[in-house]
Amino acid sequence: MARGWESKSVEQQQEEMSERRKAVFAAIPPEEQERNRKREGLRLSHERLAQQLQAASKPRHRQMLEQAIAELERQLSSFEQVTDPGSRK
Repeated sequence: MARGWESKSVEQQQEEMSERRKAVFAAIPPEEQERNRKREGLRLSHERLAQQLQAASKPRHRQMLEQAIAELERQLSSFEQVTDPGSRK
């Protein structure tokens, strides 16, 4: 019986946390949410390619990964330049 009460408490805590996340997420305008998703996607892609580069042994594959990483870094830096001026206001 104690286990049932404990799991209800955990469920309640998870529900409360979910509601808090929704409230915070709803406070962010949709355009900002989309920019955040794109930035996070670029960051995750960069991380994945960097891991692949560490494991790559063939020169052509390494070169391809380095070029892809450079492009992602370019996109991230231009992304930051676009978002920084608006966030300083």
